[in-house]
Amino acid sequence: MNDKVKKKNRPKLTHGMIIATAVEIADTEGIDSLSMRKLASKLGVEAMSLYHHVANKNALIAAMVEYVAPEVNPPSADINWREAMTKRAHIVKEVLEKHSWAAHLFISGFNDGRRMLKYSDSTIGYLLQAGFSTQLADYAWNTIDSYIYGFNMQREDFPIEASEYKKVAQQYLPYLSETELPHARAMTQSIIDGTHDGQQDFDFGLSIILEGLEKIRLKHIKETKK
Repeated sequence: MNDKVKKKNRPKLTHGMIIATAVEIADTEGIDSLSMRKLASKLGVEAMSLYHHVANKNALIAAMVEYVAPEVNPPSADINWREAMTKRAHIVKEVLEKHSWAAHLFISGFNDGRRMLKYSDSTIGYLLQAGFSTQLADYAWNTIDSYIYGFNMQREDFPIEASEYKKVAQQYLPYLSETELPHARAMTQSIIDGTHDGQQDFDFGLSIILEGLEKIRLKHIKETKK
């Protein structure tokens, strides 16, 4: 098949096609492996043709962030703020599990795409509707997100697969002195015994944060009514 026939049979290049393919590369090979040349090769085009749709790599990455941005329903009276924040936390967690490269980009850039802005606006809206001040809403939002991102990063970077916890614990136990490291040894032993699987519970930490924020919210409402 000659080049002319190949070009004729090739799907028309679109902005959406470019972004979706870039996200696929980042998901499978990591964001650091993404280049305009690799993206063009994946699409079967020359690198220069990409610049008719995206200005540069920075614009490409911004579009990728917008593409995977979480979708959260706007505030409504039939759901309370804790339910909304719990649902939102799980939505964001699922996005970060699918696109592990996105966590850093969510917080390191000025993400002004329409989808990302609507996501942010809905988050703020539920907190303001619940009675948080703008300052407290900002604190609450960032505290929750710090936990979500941190949980995701710990899960991604942990050097042992969950299926290997018991095996590694058995190998590690002899190095934990009963007299010098009794507490670490007890926890390691619990994984060996099966009384603890060693895995972390996302909702455990989230519920503690939300319970604390609820106390702050009620205190703030009480003080503003004086």
